[in-house]
Amino acid sequence: MASLGERISDRTVGAYSTGSISANARARRWLRFCETFPDIGEMTVLDIGGDARAWRLSDVRPAHVTLLNIFSQEPEEPWMSAISGDACSLPDDLPDVDLVYSNSVIEHVGGHWRRERFAQGIREAAPRYWVQTPYRYFPVEPHFFFPALQYLPRPAQVAALRRWPLGSGRYVSDRDDALARLQSIELLGTTDMRSYFPDAAIERERFAGLVKSLIAVRA
Repeated sequence: MASLGERISDRTVGAYSTGSISANARARRWLRFCETFPDIGEMTVLDIGGDARAWRLSDVRPAHVTLLNIFSQEPEEPWMSAISGDACSLPDDLPDVDLVYSNSVIEHVGGHWRRERFAQGIREAAPRYWVQTPYRYFPVEPHFFFPALQYLPRPAQVAALRRWPLGSGRYVSDRDDALARLQSIELLGTTDMRSYFPDAAIERERFAGLVKSLIAVRA
């Protein structure tokens, strides 16, 4: 039987397609996650912003995963359940969990004060957590795969997105739609993550020697 690392490296988590650079990066992240939490199979997890497909494809099997997202989902697996809610105002009736997991969510929650509430909720919900976000200063904007998009003035960003066929902005022709998508993302740097998670170690995920993502870890 293949090892956990070998099985994870053959899969994509999040992109739901195999072989891409993004898929391989997510596979490496899952492996690193398992190395950080070797007892994950015995843990209960709250995944903030999570999607059942990500866990289904990862081959990572905690004792139980509670998925919290703004949309409704009904996972078929008996070891997963789902609730709808706001990541910045966690429901009072959340189950007790060992670990909070969040992947590429904090940059979407909308403004500094909501990021503070997001981080505070995570830190209070469990003794251990793993919070990943794309790095602001990686040379390619990770949502649209456009080089240096985050450094351009907003009108130039909108114009570029309306003509760019890749990433989550593909086929956006409407100016207001393009602007709304851009405004929904605020990439963070190391100083930001340290301020939101002062009790965590900030790990750096690299690609081609450059920092691609930041991970706040309290293990």
